[in-house]
Amino acid sequence: MAERALWTIDELIAITGGSLRGSVSIPLTGVSIDSRSVAKGDIFAAIKGERIDGHAYAHSALNSGAGLAIVSRPTDAMAAAGTLLVVDDVLKALEKIGLAARARSKAKIIAITGSVGKTSTKEMLRLALAASGHTHASVASFNNHWGVPLTLARMPADTAYGVFEIGMNHAGEITPLVTMVRPHIALITTVVASHLGYFSSVAEIADAKAEIFLGVEPGGHAILNRDNEFYDRLAAAARKAGIREIVGFGRAAAADIRLERSVLHADCSCITATVLGEAVIYKLGMPGEHMVLNSLAALAAVKLAGADLARASLALGAAQPAKGRGVQSLLEAPGGRLLLIDESYNANPVSVRAALALLKRAQPGKAGRRIAVLGDMLELGDKAAELHAELAGAIDDAKVDVLYASGPLMAHLWDKTPPHRRGAYADKSDGLAAALLGGLKAGDVVMVKGSLGSRMGPLVDAIRGQFSPDHDDLGLKQSKVMNVIGSKDKERGSRERPAFTSSHPAPPDKDGR
Repeated sequence: MAERALWTIDELIAITGGSLRGSVSIPLTGVSIDSRSVAKGDIFAAIKGERIDGHAYAHSALNSGAGLAIVSRPTDAMAAAGTLLVVDDVLKALEKIGLAARARSKAKIIAITGSVGKTSTKEMLRLALAASGHTHASVASFNNHWGVPLTLARMPADTAYGVFEIGMNHAGEITPLVTMVRPHIALITTVVASHLGYFSSVAEIADAKAEIFLGVEPGGHAILNRDNEFYDRLAAAARKAGIREIVGFGRAAAADIRLERSVLHADCSCITATVLGEAVIYKLGMPGEHMVLNSLAALAAVKLAGADLARASLALGAAQPAKGRGVQSLLEAPGGRLLLIDESYNANPVSVRAALALLKRAQPGKAGRRIAVLGDMLELGDKAAELHAELAGAIDDAKVDVLYASGPLMAHLWDKTPPHRRGAYADKSDGLAAALLGGLKAGDVVMVKGSLGSRMGPLVDAIRGQFSPDHDDLGLKQSKVMNVIGSKDKERGSRERPAFTSSHPAPPDKDGR
C-alpha cells in the first residue's frame, strides 16, 4: 500500500508561491531540515542558519531520497540531483506551509511552555493522547523559530491531537510562534529563575511566558501550576487574553488537578490524583517528584482535550525520560555495575535540585557512592554566582558523597564544598574527564547535570564509552534497577504541601542554553 502524501506539489506551489524546477514522481510524505536523516519522499527545506546554510546539503538530501528540495538559491548541482521548489526565503516558505497545515487541521491543539518541564510534559502528552487517537507532537525540543513551523508543516491532515512545545529566552519570542500554532489549550509548566541574564526579575519571565495565551483559540483553556508563586499573575494574564476557563494543577487544596498521594521510587512513581473531579490512580514510568507534577499537567490537558483519561493514565506507565533528562543506564564496571543518570541537557537552580533529589533516592550498591557531576547553569545574570553557591544545601540534603564540578560559575559551589566531598574541579567540562573516569567504580550512582552550553553531554558519552552497557538488560528493566542499585521509597500525602539545518545538529532550543 502506497504511503499517503503529506503534501502535493500543487499545494506547495500555491502555499509558497514558488516555482517548480523538475517534476515530482513520488509521494511527498515528510518534511526535513537535516540531510542526514532524510527519508524517501521527504521535502527538504534548505534553511540558512547563523553558521550553516542548508543549501550546501540540498544535493545530498536529494541524492538520499528527498522528493523535493525547497531552496532560494538553486544551482545546477541541485537541479541535477532532483526536483527543486524555488522560493524567495526558505524559512518563510516553511512558515507558510506550517500555517497551511494548521488551517486545514481539525485536531485539538495543545501548546506547552514553561521554565522547566516542557519537553517531559510534551512527551507524556504524546504518549497519553496516542491512546485515544492519532497524535502529532514536536520532535526533541523543536520549540523555536524554525522548530515550531517545521512541526506544524509535518502535521498530517488527519491528526486528532497536536502537541507543540514553545520556548523562549527573550520577551516577545513566544507571540509569533503561538499565533502560528493557535492552540485550544495553553499549558505553562512552571515559572522559575532561568534566563535571568535577559530579564530583570522572575516576574518578567512570567510575563514573557504568558504570551502563550495570546494565540489561544476562542473558548480555549489555560493550565497553570497552582503551586507556583506566579499563578495569580499568569491567571490574570490569561483572563486578559480572553481565556475563561483556567485550571490549576499541583498539591494545593485549591488545585483543580490535585496530587493526593505519591510513592516515589528510584525509577518510577505511583500516583493518586483528582483530575477535574475524577479520581485516577496510575504509575508513571519517569522517576522524580518533579515528573509527578508534570504528569498532572499532562492529564489536565488530556481531560480538557476530551480524550480518554483512563487510557491516558494507563499509558503513562510506559513513559520514559527523554535523552539528557534523567535517562538511567546500568553500566558494567570491574567487580559489578554502576548507575548513570543522564541529566546533561539543561540546568537551572530548580532543575538541578530536582536532579539531586533523584540522586538522593537512588541507593548505591555495596561500597558505592552518590556522585554529582555539575556544570555551569547559564543565563542567570547578576545572580549567577549566588545561585550556584546556594546549591551547597541541596548537595548536603541529597547526601552526595563526591562532587565533580566544571565551569567558572560552579567554582562558587566548589568553594563551599568541604574537602571530604571534593572529587575534582576544572574550568571546562573536558578537563574533568580523566579524574571522573578514573574515580568511578562498581556500586556508584553518578548523575551528570549542566546547561547545554556547559557541554556535560560529552562527559556522559565518555562514561558510556568507558563502562559498557549491562548487556543482560539493555532495556534497563525497572525491577533490575531497584534490585541492583536499590531505592528508598518516599510517600507524600496531600497533607504535605510544602544545525540547525542540513547535515548538522540542531542548535539549543530556547530553554536549553
